[in-house]
Amino acid sequence: MHQKRIASGHGKQPRFITVPNPGAHPKKESIPLITLVRDVLGHADTAREARRAIRDGHIIVNGKVRREPKYAVGLMDIIEIPTLKKSFRILPSKKGLYPKGIDDKEAGTRMCKIVGKSTMPKGKIQLNLHDGTNILLDKNEYKRKDTLVIDIKTGKVKDSIEFKQGNTAMVVHGRHSGEAGKIGEILPGTMKRDSLTKVGELQTLTRYLFVIGKDKASISI
Repeated sequence: MHQKRIASGHGKQPRFITVPNPGAHPKKESIPLITLVRDVLGHADTAREARRAIRDGHIIVNGKVRREPKYAVGLMDIIEIPTLKKSFRILPSKKGLYPKGIDDKEAGTRMCKIVGKSTMPKGKIQLNLHDGTNILLDKNEYKRKDTLVIDIKTGKVKDSIEFKQGNTAMVVHGRHSGEAGKIGEILPGTMKRDSLTKVGELQTLTRYLFVIGKDKASISI
């Protein structure tokens, strides 16, 4: 399936873009794997070459080989291309998502924001993460908006970062996307207004923030 649009800067000629398959990330907040490989990373000259690389298992997303060209890649996903010895983390910017080159150590973990939690049978706690995945735990020791650092190979939680004043957060939505700083004053929401948080010198909606470190960012930005 393709989607036709009039692209800014390209006159009135229609262009065709690949639409990502439904997946963990919302369509508007994801990049199809084929587009990432060919257009963003430039590791293929044509769609045919990109499809071949993907279907031959050369692209790994969050520790798993993904062979579907329209697989949706989104915020904080880890992309590995072993044949090129390169790894990337998908980060936000004012122009949209982009792949930030990272080293092997960083590529071993992914960051996931807790967006929901619920109690399951036998007292288990299920955490719903921003990338559509869930984690089942025995103890209720994390809160919504906290960030989990997850080992890509084992899927286990290696560390956590609280959403609180003094820790470091990145804006992942809105006109300030990609900017980061220390969390300052947090204004609770009301019936008429969403919660607001000061990050560095700017103020934004609390739900636009993703905690990425304590004293400083724990990832390359």
